Amino acid sequence: MINSGELAGQILTPGGFVSGRILWRDGLVERIEKMHGAPEAYVLPGFVDLHCHGGGGADVMNGGEAVRTVAATHAATGTTSFLATTMTAPVPDIELALAAAERVRKAPARGEATVLGVHLEGPFISPQRLGAQPANAIPGSIELMRRFLDLAAIRVVTVATEADRDGAFIRYLVEAGVRAQLGHSLADYETAAEAIRCGCRSVTHLFNAMSPLLHRAPGIVGAALAHLDYAELIPDLLHVHPGAIRAALRAIPNVYAVTDATPATGMPDGAYKLGSQPVFKCDNGVRLADGTLAGSCLTMVEAFRNLVSIGLTIEEASRRTSTFAADYIGEASRGRLVPGGAADMVVIETNLSLADVFVGGAAIS
Repeated sequence: MINSGELAGQILTPGGFVSGRILWRDGLVERIEKMHGAPEAYVLPGFVDLHCHGGGGADVMNGGEAVRTVAATHAATGTTSFLATTMTAPVPDIELALAAAERVRKAPARGEATVLGVHLEGPFISPQRLGAQPANAIPGSIELMRRFLDLAAIRVVTVATEADRDGAFIRYLVEAGVRAQLGHSLADYETAAEAIRCGCRSVTHLFNAMSPLLHRAPGIVGAALAHLDYAELIPDLLHVHPGAIRAALRAIPNVYAVTDATPATGMPDGAYKLGSQPVFKCDNGVRLADGTLAGSCLTMVEAFRNLVSIGLTIEEASRRTSTFAADYIGEASRGRLVPGGAADMVVIETNLSLADVFVGGAAIS
């Protein structure tokens, strides 16, 4: 069956909004035409989420069909592509999750967001900065990383400098074409800056689970603000204060939103599991029993709305929920609406409600 269609509205192109219609065929954009009388609704690139653990009650770490449930849950809320994100756990559990994510990546199904690969968040993190991760952190191992790469297309790896004292592991990741990013670490400014020089190009959930910015001890946050062009950030307005978000946007050109979503996303308040950890969802937060934030129940459309609510334009909020993330992992055909690019789109009404989602030109019903 030929996948073709057209959609009219205020279409966000790399050059700005065009009042017109977008036409696609075989899942790819053919052209964008200007037209009079186009609807006021915004046609934006589909959201791209590089840090997503779960949703709809399913966890990437569960293996099996869990990744498909996660993909369908987030597609319904505007995410058209994402990285299935693992967490710190015993190695066999990680391998199970990687194999399952790779099966879904290789066999995408209608109604699901596209799995672009894996974000490996742990086990190569600091035991002193686990956040909500289980106590299974280990030092960086090139041999183990080779095994992981044989199992799945790993695009991003979160690394603590405590797990990579000489920088050899980060250099290996860079040479293997994997994006290394700092996170779950208590590194000081100088150590973090050296890791950035070695090839770390982003940080994992900026401000969270890392050494903070103090005026005489700038920490990882200070190194990120001073040296990075990219950083992921959770804009649920709970993990990071709006003022800190705006400060980051002024300092780091390509800050991109992530959800850090857990199985509780899209589900009612109550008890859930995140990996091996029991967590509790209440309103817009997910926490461990001791109150520690444990990922989120955020969706990308909510992240988009939150960015607009703190003063970003529709265009900038869209780029920070789609384009910059795609750019960071080298996905040039996603995160933007251009001829030859993926027909991944969201239709947002003027009141910022989500009207339609298209993945490869196919509507998500």
